[in-house]
Amino acid sequence: MPLSNKPLGVRGRNRATLLEMLRRNQDLSRAELSRRSGLSEGAISRIVGEMVSEGLIIESGEENSTGGRPSVRLRIDAGALRAAGADIHAWQTRMAMGTLDGRILASTHFRTPGNPEETIELIATQYREWRKNTALEGLGISVRGIVDSEAGVLRIGSEQAWHGAQVRRWLSDRIQQPVYVENNVRAAALAEYGRAGSEQPPAACMLFVRIDEGIGMSLILDGEVYRGRRMAAGEIGQMVVADVPGKGRQDRPGCLEQTVSNPAIVAAYQRRKAAGSRALQGETEVRVRRICHRANQGETAAVVVLAEASRALGIALANLVWTLDPDVIIIDGAITEAWPLLLAGIREQFPEGREFLSFRQLQLRPSSLGADASLLGSMGLPFTRLFQTGERTARRGN
Repeated sequence: MPLSNKPLGVRGRNRATLLEMLRRNQDLSRAELSRRSGLSEGAISRIVGEMVSEGLIIESGEENSTGGRPSVRLRIDAGALRAAGADIHAWQTRMAMGTLDGRILASTHFRTPGNPEETIELIATQYREWRKNTALEGLGISVRGIVDSEAGVLRIGSEQAWHGAQVRRWLSDRIQQPVYVENNVRAAALAEYGRAGSEQPPAACMLFVRIDEGIGMSLILDGEVYRGRRMAAGEIGQMVVADVPGKGRQDRPGCLEQTVSNPAIVAAYQRRKAAGSRALQGETEVRVRRICHRANQGETAAVVVLAEASRALGIALANLVWTLDPDVIIIDGAITEAWPLLLAGIREQFPEGREFLSFRQLQLRPSSLGADASLLGSMGLPFTRLFQTGERTARRGN
């Protein structure tokens, strides 16, 4: 379900602010919430009282004190709210049910049928099974392609059968509860953003780059995903990073995807191996992991191929840094298994010198969630409204 386009009221904005603070800091007192948020202690007490009575916040003990009355520590009751998510891929669909803090309580998977509605039926059946014993806030769906998250429709799927799939409507009719649909890269980015700790303030601008069969990016600005008017923002695989004259525009041979995607890395590696050598077998993701392993062992062909890929990726990322001035860039994909080599190649494309403010304190790191990022992101979609508006989504049926 999309969030309302109406501006948030003061009450909702303040509740959302406090919930986000408590999500990133395990235990805070009312005084600390007041100091960090700028709200009066009276306002904090009213809001906290509301959320304690609603079961969103619990009092978790008292702070050690050298004198005077000790402060009660507050935290989100992560186990009070639960939701389910499904991460749909062409070959496999994974599902999980878990808590507000991303702890998985149950999971399953199945081979994705060729028919989208069959896939939807299997997801709905599992959701209803979990709901027999657990109150759930709703269901989140992560899927590859151009996703209209407001309408819950997959405009362009990774498989033709999924083009125009009415994912939200199909599932809502079956489970009679809120359903949220998001592109897999954006879902993974939201999971990463929500897992950021208290060591530093939340990123004002975070880029999440996913490298697999293609290359996608999610842009999170002040905690909210930027999707673009046509829901197509982040297709950086089509960014041109090399001039290849004389080629047709449709093939876009100089684009990032032609150099850095899993199929491109596998093809480049096979070209560099001696004629007659045994080709790597398996899915491209598995083959890229093997190439990374060989590169880490010092094999020349693997090192050269990954160095070329990291150079192209570095050019693209440098352009994004100049344009967007992000605080954090997170890279996800099998290629990160050769992270030291990848990082070195990327940083070669970054300018040297402290005068370049955009690069000075930029954090560049691999995903901390890896293969589970999109699944955890889908499971967290029903909670997105809570952290953006301070309000839970009304549940239908149970």
